[in-house]
Amino acid sequence: MTGILTFTAGFLAMAGIFAIMSLALNVHWGYTGLFNIGIAGFFAVGAYTSALVTSPMPAGVQAQYVEQAFGLDQPFLVGVLAAGIVSGLVAWIIGFPTLRLREDYLAIATIGISETIRLIFNNARWLANGPQGLVGIKQPLREWLIERGMPPNFYNFFYLVIVILLMVLIYLALERGIRSPWGRVLRAIREDEVVPETVGKDVFRFKMQSLVLGAVIMGIGGALYAHFARAIQPSVFTPLFGTFVVWVMLILGGSGNNKGAILGAFIVWAIWSGSAYLIRQVVPVEFSAQAPYIRLLLIGLLLLFILLTRPQGLLGEEKEVSRLT
Repeated sequence: MTGILTFTAGFLAMAGIFAIMSLALNVHWGYTGLFNIGIAGFFAVGAYTSALVTSPMPAGVQAQYVEQAFGLDQPFLVGVLAAGIVSGLVAWIIGFPTLRLREDYLAIATIGISETIRLIFNNARWLANGPQGLVGIKQPLREWLIERGMPPNFYNFFYLVIVILLMVLIYLALERGIRSPWGRVLRAIREDEVVPETVGKDVFRFKMQSLVLGAVIMGIGGALYAHFARAIQPSVFTPLFGTFVVWVMLILGGSGNNKGAILGAFIVWAIWSGSAYLIRQVVPVEFSAQAPYIRLLLIGLLLLFILLTRPQGLLGEEKEVSRLT
């Protein structure tokens, strides 16, 4: 029974992390119309930044096997804050040459930067231990809680509380922002950039704000993932796991609806996690190597079904997000 509860807590924590990523994408695509298909890049930047900021420099025998550019040994919250700042800075750099062009240029830039970031972490061993990645990433208050009698298996419940609290805070902040005049400008930009320009709005500035804000939230999601998994490698941050799955979550829940972004994340993560177990039970042993591709096929069919039957998602965009007074 304890094992089931621990697994459930871990499952919910991961779903909450992806819900944060889905909320971030909703800022980009759902409210502003920014076609970001490089989510995995911001995800990786956040994860590696927090891991490096919170980890000490390798010493002794460990230094022979682990290389990293720096290790500041800072608290968890400092790492999460640094992850958001660095991810936002990357978005700001990308935005300057692309946001004044057509939206497809942003898509090309983001996926290119995403893969470049992954390859840098994979090949620059001096930066973050190359393809082996970083292991033993610190978890907030883990040792302190265990010293006071908490069973190690119960730590997932504590981390779940942290993830849910951050998810709720981000949700409330975005709800307040999108229902403000700032949010109405973003929606106007999504529908037709010419309209807000005619009333004197600086469209480029608002698009940059949206791009950076969403990237900051993605960086926070990456930091939460790193500290939960306690080990990260470049192979984790692929377009499939870091980008495609998040897009399916948002489309399923309802683009332009923050509640839908969260709902879609929990449903898709349940399918993604549950299908792995079911496929292993059904697929013969001789075809076990093809099992991951069957799971990808199921997610693809789910996306196709959504687009054909309910393109607005399960909840759909709210018709009224604020009232003008």
